[in-house]
Amino acid sequence: MLKKAKVLIIEDEGDIATIIRDYLSVNRFEPYIVQTGQEAIQTIKNSPPDFIILDLSLPDCDGIELCRQIREDSNVALLILSARSSDTDKVLGLGFGADDYMTKPFSLSELVARIKAHLRKQDRWLLDNTEKVDLIQIDQMIINKNEYTFSLNQKHIPLSAKEFEMLYFLMKNSNQVFSKTQLLDAVWGYDTYGDENTITVYIRRLREKIEVNPSCPVYLQTVWGVGYKFSTQNYS
Repeated sequence: MLKKAKVLIIEDEGDIATIIRDYLSVNRFEPYIVQTGQEAIQTIKNSPPDFIILDLSLPDCDGIELCRQIREDSNVALLILSARSSDTDKVLGLGFGADDYMTKPFSLSELVARIKAHLRKQDRWLLDNTEKVDLIQIDQMIINKNEYTFSLNQKHIPLSAKEFEMLYFLMKNSNQVFSKTQLLDAVWGYDTYGDENTITVYIRRLREKIEVNPSCPVYLQTVWGVGYKFSTQNYS
């Protein structure tokens, strides 16, 4: 990395937060800790981080709700780190805007690897900005890789980092069908935790943002038994 990425650790267990902070510091990150949701919101507003690590069990709020609040104003990459290991919690976290999910106990080296993977994606887009305009327009949708923006009917539609990556990948490869495993590899760059429900959640969230009727999608189509595709063959 050319600069130290700022990593906000939202964790009320002091020992765990300190261990993460110290390990990230050794690995050339700039970590800082807050212990409550209120502190987190204020910190993100005053000093936007490059990455967020979020625990779900906070003293003043539920982490899932905090994730939702963060997503209202920020697209920063966010990883949930929690003792909650049920599929329901994972799906909820991803559904409310998290880009990744790890369960406690966890590997510090894996945590760093995941953070670097997310930041590499962002850095690649920044490098691309100096080389060319990378824009795709399909029907009334425009996705701009340089500006990291998406618009529909000339209206800006906010997307999280992973929502943008998945939509960009599918639009760039329109009409091609991809399995859940292929989408995990293409967007995350590794198998996050072996749960393909991640893709299901993100497809649902994107449909809610771009489809007139998410229950009967025109663009983000399911090919049963195979996977998903972005279709350009269903509008006039």
